[in-house]
Amino acid sequence: MRWYSFVLVASVFGGSIQQVNAESLREALAAAYNHNATLNAQRAATRAVDENIAQAKSGFRPTITGDANYGFASTYSNRTGSADTNPYGYGITISQSLFDGFRTINNVAAAEANVKASREQLRRIEQQILEAAASAYVNVLEAREIVSIRRQNIGFLREQLRSSQARLDVGEGTRTDVAQSQARLSSARAQLSAAEASLESTRATYRQVIGRTPSNLSWPNGPNSLYAASLQGAIAMGLNEHPAVRLTQHAVDAAAFNVKALEGQFLPTLSLRGNANQTFDSGGRGNRNQSVSATLNLSVPLYQGGGPSSQVRQARETLAQNRIQVDEARDEVRAAAISAWSNLQSANANITATRDSLRASKLALDGVIEERNVGQRTQLEVLNSQSTVLDAQVSLVGARKARLTAGYALVAAMGRLNSRRLRLPVRHYDPVEHFEEVKDMWFGLRTPSGR
Repeated sequence: MRWYSFVLVASVFGGSIQQVNAESLREALAAAYNHNATLNAQRAATRAVDENIAQAKSGFRPTITGDANYGFASTYSNRTGSADTNPYGYGITISQSLFDGFRTINNVAAAEANVKASREQLRRIEQQILEAAASAYVNVLEAREIVSIRRQNIGFLREQLRSSQARLDVGEGTRTDVAQSQARLSSARAQLSAAEASLESTRATYRQVIGRTPSNLSWPNGPNSLYAASLQGAIAMGLNEHPAVRLTQHAVDAAAFNVKALEGQFLPTLSLRGNANQTFDSGGRGNRNQSVSATLNLSVPLYQGGGPSSQVRQARETLAQNRIQVDEARDEVRAAAISAWSNLQSANANITATRDSLRASKLALDGVIEERNVGQRTQLEVLNSQSTVLDAQVSLVGARKARLTAGYALVAAMGRLNSRRLRLPVRHYDPVEHFEEVKDMWFGLRTPSGR
């Protein structure tokens, strides 16, 4: 009994020692925010979508084309005979669209809606990565604590085996007591091996999500300050702020503008075209010709083979699909908020109940050991009582993990799991910066970052 108490005390102080220079969950989330490959890839994808604005706006701008030519010509006349020349020339053509059936205007509006949707997708991925990082963090903590509990259990069972053997040697115990203790110890060793394998697996996931190996982690308090006051409040925040809902809403806007752009194919177009050319005849006569022209072109579509009509119908079906997906996203957010809220309440209740159970099972174990020592209880009852303590310890660790996991899931369901609300010590990525740099660029092959 004294040895078992020493193990519990050592475990408590050992946990305190491990917290010195520990890596906090906040630091781990900051590392994931800065280094996670999936999140960085989505940032690049968002920057790529920004370029759709410049591409759409190109419809407002002129196109300028320069051309040059050089050739050989041979002519024959019965009066003048043959003549060889090398005509050459150069020119420039400028074309400016004046009216294109509102297609460019609607394409720009659709591109802007897609940019907003891509930003919400980035927020969505950020939430997923931060939630995955929080889960990876507490999974390592849970696995580490379970390994520690399993090791303590082996120490306790070794002491019970030694005690059973000692009582057998003096004629107070039985071989059955020894065999039962040996069986429980062998089972505990197998459980420890499985727990250690699980710990290595969680450490690998931590490395994948956060970008570095876990070291000296400590139990966090959770994002309590971000919780809604009620379930209905959490649902309302989620429906209003969750990036999945906002993404689908912007997708509806983009699809609606795309329908209008395609309908513009049935409207007339008006453009202005200017040419300036100069040609030369190098055959010896020194002829030089210059020409300048400006042409106003009006085109009225009469029949286009049915292709544009099909495109409009297709775009309208896509618009209908996107509107349905808004309702689908809202249903998913509502379900996620309810699930996370329920899990959080359940975890809080389980922690209280499991702590009471653990306290009572430890007292019961102490009593069974004392009664065994005076012959009123069997060794099997001691082993069963220790198993009850072990189950309560594992359940308590699982309940603590469930509370933290549910807490971050709730904040994510509310649409508020991001670097700014968590106040992470990072330089917060702002997609607007890149958008402002490229939206009005007329030329240039390099990205704003120099790539």
